[in-house]
Amino acid sequence: MENDTTPQDAPRPLTNRVALVAGATRGAGRALAVELGRAGATVYVTGRTTRDRVSEVGRATETIEETAELVGAVGGTGVAVPTDHLDEDQVRAPVERIDREQGRLDILVNDLWGGEHLLGGSVFGKKSWETPLADGLRILELGVRSHVITAALALPLLIRSDAPLLVEVTDGTAEFNRTYRDNLYYDLAKTAPIRIAYGLGAELAAYGGTAVSVTPGFLRSEQMLAHFGVTEENWRDAAAKEPDFAVAESPYYLARGVAALAADPERATRWNRKSTSSAELAKVYDVRDVDGSRPDAWAYFAEVKFAGKPGTPDDYR
Repeated sequence: MENDTTPQDAPRPLTNRVALVAGATRGAGRALAVELGRAGATVYVTGRTTRDRVSEVGRATETIEETAELVGAVGGTGVAVPTDHLDEDQVRAPVERIDREQGRLDILVNDLWGGEHLLGGSVFGKKSWETPLADGLRILELGVRSHVITAALALPLLIRSDAPLLVEVTDGTAEFNRTYRDNLYYDLAKTAPIRIAYGLGAELAAYGGTAVSVTPGFLRSEQMLAHFGVTEENWRDAAAKEPDFAVAESPYYLARGVAALAADPERATRWNRKSTSSAELAKVYDVRDVDGSRPDAWAYFAEVKFAGKPGTPDDYR
């Protein structure tokens, strides 16, 4: 999917729009950058892993330079800017560069995370006081502080747009996250972006802007595929080990929905201050995943796994 080309006559509703995808190294962030580029945007992509340096995530196989090239391959313009979004000076660098080169920013996507290596047995299933404090605080740095820093420094440029759009990417909808996410630190990290979008939506409304939080379902990220020892081509084999993985979706499912949202002239009325999912966006904008399906992992978990309704993952594809 990442190497697909786009027909020359394909509609490009985001032509002349400028986007910054913060956290575009891999997963949803990479796909979001590619789909915004496919729609015609100039996309600045940031992250910590480059061809010369690997972040604490420890994956050298995906880089921001590669993401920028993928944006170009589908007809957009991709610009890679190495950035640690916990360093204020480093965050100022891409914002100032966009100001110099473009004069404004139209779309800011906050897809900052990179904390998977901190999860597992030391976090999930542990009480907050049993969780190593250093790990818990790092989760909050990666999942909350990075978002706040980036928004604070990029919004003065974003509000120059005639229709500013802030997209906060998280794990879980506002409705789903009313239940406790198993660990205090993870719960805070994944609930905070929802509240950031809600609060900043109130501030952006005066500028005709939109702030929305979005979530994928069970994401088939590069890290998740590696965890199960499968590839995108044979990902269903992982369902033998984890049956719920049969409802998984590619990163492009969410990205296609967000690109459609970004091109929607009524998006402020529809989405400002709201929380939504890849599945809801797919229904609203009639988009599908790379295999033609329309999975709804959140409905599957809520209805089947937690409420006991008879059903299988395939019933929710």
